[in-house]
Amino acid sequence: MIILGIHDGHDAGAVLFKDDEIYAVNEERLNRIKKYRGFPELSLRKVLEMGEVYPEEVDIIAVAGLFRKQKRLIELEKNLKSVFGPGFKSKVIFVEHHLAHAASAYYSSGLKDSLVLTIDAAGDGLSSTINIGREGEIIRIAQSTYLDSLGDFYASITELLGFKPMRHEGKVMSLAAYGKPSYDLSSIIELDGLSFENHLKVVGIEATKKLAEFFSFPFEKGKEVSSNLKKGILDGELEKKAIEIAASAQAHLEKLVEELGIKLKSYNLPISYAGGVAQNVKANAVLRRIFGDIWVFPAMDDAGLAFGAAVYVKAQVERLEGKWKPFKMEHVYLGPSYSKSEVEEEVNKEGLEWEEVDDVPSFVADMLEEGKIVGFFQGKMEYGPRALGNRSILADPRDENVKEKLNIALKRDVFQPFAPSILEERAEEYLADLTGEPNRFMTMSYLASDEFKSLAPAVVHVDGSTRPQAVNYMHNPVYYKIIKEFEKRTGVGAVLNTSFNMHGEPIVCSPKDAIKTFKLAKLDLLVAEGLVVWQT
Repeated sequence: MIILGIHDGHDAGAVLFKDDEIYAVNEERLNRIKKYRGFPELSLRKVLEMGEVYPEEVDIIAVAGLFRKQKRLIELEKNLKSVFGPGFKSKVIFVEHHLAHAASAYYSSGLKDSLVLTIDAAGDGLSSTINIGREGEIIRIAQSTYLDSLGDFYASITELLGFKPMRHEGKVMSLAAYGKPSYDLSSIIELDGLSFENHLKVVGIEATKKLAEFFSFPFEKGKEVSSNLKKGILDGELEKKAIEIAASAQAHLEKLVEELGIKLKSYNLPISYAGGVAQNVKANAVLRRIFGDIWVFPAMDDAGLAFGAAVYVKAQVERLEGKWKPFKMEHVYLGPSYSKSEVEEEVNKEGLEWEEVDDVPSFVADMLEEGKIVGFFQGKMEYGPRALGNRSILADPRDENVKEKLNIALKRDVFQPFAPSILEERAEEYLADLTGEPNRFMTMSYLASDEFKSLAPAVVHVDGSTRPQAVNYMHNPVYYKIIKEFEKRTGVGAVLNTSFNMHGEPIVCSPKDAIKTFKLAKLDLLVAEGLVVWQT
């Protein structure tokens, strides 16, 4: 059976299930508009192309989200008709927003029975759900409305501090590590049973204004403050207050997640988790400590809704046929790939110098040991917000100075940490509070061990935390070998891995994107499908 999943809202994208094959890409990677909102025309056509499927061969079109204003619904129908013809409606099934999030988590977890948690800002009138996944069925047991939104609370804090809400919440989490919580926010939002309760009774910009009053923080100065913070000016009066607010918001988020986790623990089930708030790796770590391990869907935000819609429909068909069985997502290399000849063609177009290397892992390890910053491009692009060794910028994690070089090159905010890719077999040595399986998708925060702090200071945040990708040979042999070769040379089984993009842009998808970013960032070299490209 061939099932196409699409999401036509914030962070649009498409996913194709062709029997046991999965193809997935988000529109932003193809049209180069970050977090693109709209019909995923390019990604829809790309997944069909990758799967070698004609539109008429698609059996079901699973669309994430129920509610659309009339104009957007007409636009959606017009776009579907242009691809699938006038009979498209007979193939369409709409899947409610939070059900799609829940499905993405549960049906990728490999679990037969699981608690399934979703928390975000809002979708189809809800902001969180608690479900039980049992033998392929998802049963909802609690929910919060869009008004009682934990995600919107955090988005309003993000907006208050001069960052972009629904986009820069990770910056608030990073900033929080520089301060100590000094505000009690229980009068703003609390847990009530298994639901949240927003005492402000407003969301969005109105909530942001009320929070400005609560903190006595000049909302109109937010942009100026965030601009200073981005430059590393952390000691001004308002900047210090912003850091205190960030630390207080993060602490409160973690407190509420912990309270919820403790209540859910009584169900004696493992937990699967998705939704925008699942991007908060510090809060994820709180749940992990309660449950021992948790499964966070790697494309946990709205970028994963197309997958969720498609996998939900797929599971229902399988249940009807008595064929459903748990599926564990082992990797997210589900996107487009490009041949060596395609890379060569683009490099020659740009008139760049290049050479071919036979032993890519040894070469890249040598370059990293020499202190070079390497753009690394290989195989299928990752699905989800993290670069995991196929569209990555790599550097030596032993050198703390490399952070400043990368921040300047990529125009990043100086207070944001860098993350490591580590050999899976080194996880116990490098992560002081490791529980469960080492995380392969950078969806979890851990405390760095003293040994790792000493070995790799460039990938440990100011609070001693780190957000690693554990790499094994099976799922990415070339990348594993790079880290292994680097370990042979340096004794460190880790590299610094940041996403291959300029700050504020989507991760690169094609050789053309990679070359453009390589030149803009003035990286030392680009290694793409065995070709080494040098700056001229």
